[in-house]
Amino acid sequence: MVAKMKKFTFLAFHKDYERFLHNLRELGMIHVAEQDRTEVNEEELQQFIAETKRLKEAEKVLKRSIDKKANRPFHEPDVMRGKQIPAEIEQIQLRRTSLNQQLQVSKKERELLLPWGNFDPESIHRLEQEGYHMDFFIVPENKFDPTWETMYDAVIVKKESSKTYFVTVTRIDHIADLLDIEEIKLPDISLSSLDQLILSLEEKIKLQDEALQRLSDDLPSVEAALKDVGARIVFTRVAHSATPLADEKLMLLQGWAPVQNEQEIVSYLESMDVYFEATDPLPEDDVPIQFKNNRFSRLFEPIAELYMLPKYNEIDLTPYFAPFYMLFFGLSLGDMGYGMFLLVMATLVKMLQRKKPATGLKAILSLVQVLGASTMVAGLLTGGFFGFAVYTLDNPVSQALKENVFFNNNQMFILSLVLGVIQILFGMCLKVFNRIKQFGAIHALSTIGWILLLTSFIIAYLLPAFLPMGGTLHSIIMGLAAILIFFFNSPGKNPLVNLGLGLWDTYNMATGLLGDVLSYVRLFALGLSGGILASVFNSLAVGMSPDNAIAGPIVAILIFLIGHAINIFMNVLGAIVHPVRLTFVEFYKNAEFSGGGKKYTPFR
Repeated sequence: MVAKMKKFTFLAFHKDYERFLHNLRELGMIHVAEQDRTEVNEEELQQFIAETKRLKEAEKVLKRSIDKKANRPFHEPDVMRGKQIPAEIEQIQLRRTSLNQQLQVSKKERELLLPWGNFDPESIHRLEQEGYHMDFFIVPENKFDPTWETMYDAVIVKKESSKTYFVTVTRIDHIADLLDIEEIKLPDISLSSLDQLILSLEEKIKLQDEALQRLSDDLPSVEAALKDVGARIVFTRVAHSATPLADEKLMLLQGWAPVQNEQEIVSYLESMDVYFEATDPLPEDDVPIQFKNNRFSRLFEPIAELYMLPKYNEIDLTPYFAPFYMLFFGLSLGDMGYGMFLLVMATLVKMLQRKKPATGLKAILSLVQVLGASTMVAGLLTGGFFGFAVYTLDNPVSQALKENVFFNNNQMFILSLVLGVIQILFGMCLKVFNRIKQFGAIHALSTIGWILLLTSFIIAYLLPAFLPMGGTLHSIIMGLAAILIFFFNSPGKNPLVNLGLGLWDTYNMATGLLGDVLSYVRLFALGLSGGILASVFNSLAVGMSPDNAIAGPIVAILIFLIGHAINIFMNVLGAIVHPVRLTFVEFYKNAEFSGGGKKYTPFR
């Protein structure tokens, strides 16, 4: 259900406004009604947004640089230190980029020099001073002319990959023009010097990486700085959410808080120099939503939030879809062994997390435990245990369960449709209460007519002795339902308009209900396909294992484990997604859920 809220209106003197906001943030219970002002976002928040972006990039870099093997020293988070980190990271990255570019150039030069061997470029310079020109060439092996060795003192240095590397030492300048080939320009450095330079650059890059690694010890400071900037962004948005009054001498601010916190908030505000009043929400108010459910329903709130939050004046459907979702998940997975696996794994992880602070993970693990238990119970209907048919065993327990709880494929198919009818009718009942709550009882009469009509047909089909199909009592019920459907679907409008709308509503209901009910067949199909795949993997484990006393069991176990791991992953994914689809499409639609609420987020 949705927690009741109180609307708080504050009036503060402009000089005391900032101090009042700090006090309000210390209180940490008021959801401030923010105003979306473009000029504020553009002018005042851009600096904070840019700073947040820099800090997030720095956080990513530091997380990548952490040495997971080393013991990290504890550093007390320092917000000011955290804000300096991005600039230091940028300097390190600039140096590293420059060094890396030099390294790439040096490696390319080394590749160019490597075929020619290690020589001193100064020797070539001395030859040039004496009037000799030493030129380097690479030509395809079939294009090298042996006469060049006598005519131009060509010396073959190396032959590799159908290429010939040679040099000429002559007094002829631009000998490449005579040979009609392109001269190779080599770096003005020796191979040994280049190797030393590459080693030096790699060492310098390593030093920059180590500097980043040392800097990662300050990650808590960066995270603290991120939180600080985030708080300043929220503070700025809240500060500009007030409406100036009396020539901007007074600041009017509105907010929301749960009714259960009203006394504590009032006691706190009475000690401050600010006028305030607490009132109940009006129908047109955009009230933030806080769930207030029992322990079981609270587990399913993250699923409800996947779609959208309810409006303040409509029913929260979380407690009502939770039992259905639990049941649908179990039927979709439909294997006692898989359910036991989920239950045991979630329990073990939860035990390991017991000493840690309460987190969202523990709530998810509790949900997995519930869904695992539901799967084990649903698995009793089909008798599947990791793909093995339990009810084929010849023992009293298995046979007793088979007699009392076993459902064959036809019965599972019918069960899926029956559950669909039940949830859809239940959703329509909730639609009645939703309309009464939001618009009044007269707006729910048309939906009541549909419930009467559909229920009467179901009862007449199942219990003809109690309510004969087409009998007098059934005809009276159908007539009453028709009046409600055709003349009360839009209270206050012309009866002829209501009649037309009723006919259109009848067409939509006749076509929509059939599709909605058939959608629940997926519960049967998912459970059946998962069971078939599980048995296939069992057959593969037996059939593909070699006839060897040692290798046979090992291969069988590996195929069994890998096969069932794949099947559990795929089936759990389907068991999550398809019940969500049934909830948000079929159930929410028939309950006339509109949604659009925003989450209660106190200014703190």
